[in-house]
Order: sequence, then C-alpha cells, then structure tokens
Amino acid sequence: MDKLDELIREALEGEDKRIFEETAELGYFALAMGIFRGRTGWVSWVVMLVQGAMFLAAIWCAVQFYAASEVLLAVKWGISAAVLALMAGMMKMSLMPVMQADRVLRELKRVELMLARGAE
Repeated sequence: MDKLDELIREALEGEDKRIFEETAELGYFALAMGIFRGRTGWVSWVVMLVQGAMFLAAIWCAVQFYAASEVLLAVKWGISAAVLALMAGMMKMSLMPVMQADRVLRELKRVELMLARGAE
C-alpha cells in the first residue's frame, strides 16, 4: 500500500471507509478464489471440473503411452495425452481474464469513491 492509499483512508469516514476497505487491492490467491463466487461463479466451477477431468484423462493416457509396446499404440496414447494436457491448460488459463476484469472493476470502484468524496 502506498502513501496515497493511507491519505485516502485517513480522509474517509463511516460508509465511505467501509467501501474503501471492501475495494482494497487483493492478492493473487484472493482474486483466484473470488472467481468462484457471484453470479458467474458456477461457470468457473464447471470450467475447473472439466479441466480437472481432462488433466486426469491426460495422466491416464500418459501412463498408457509409457506402457505401450507397439509404436502405433504409443503414438495414439501420446498424442491423446498431449492434446488433453494442452486443452486442460487452456481451460485453466481462460479464467485469467475474469481475474483481470475483477481487478479493473475493483479499481474503478475506488476511483468512483474518490470522485464522490471529492465532490462533497
């Protein structure tokens, strides 16, 4: 937290102070857990469940790949494992823009609060 945040906190009182505290900057893990709440939280849960299933399937395919005794079977299981692992990673990374949007909205609320406080 920087000096500007401290000055803002000292200038606020009552409801404004509560809003300021609610819009404080969150860490990475707090933002990551925040995507599972709210109106669209169920979408994040579905994405994570599908991603987890793909990851487990990729592990199973990788085990089959290493256990294969024929080249054609090894290619089949190896490609399946690689594709599933890449798809699982892409699904997990699809949640990053949601976290960034939450950060932007939180900062926008802080700016609104500062503007409202300055107008009084």
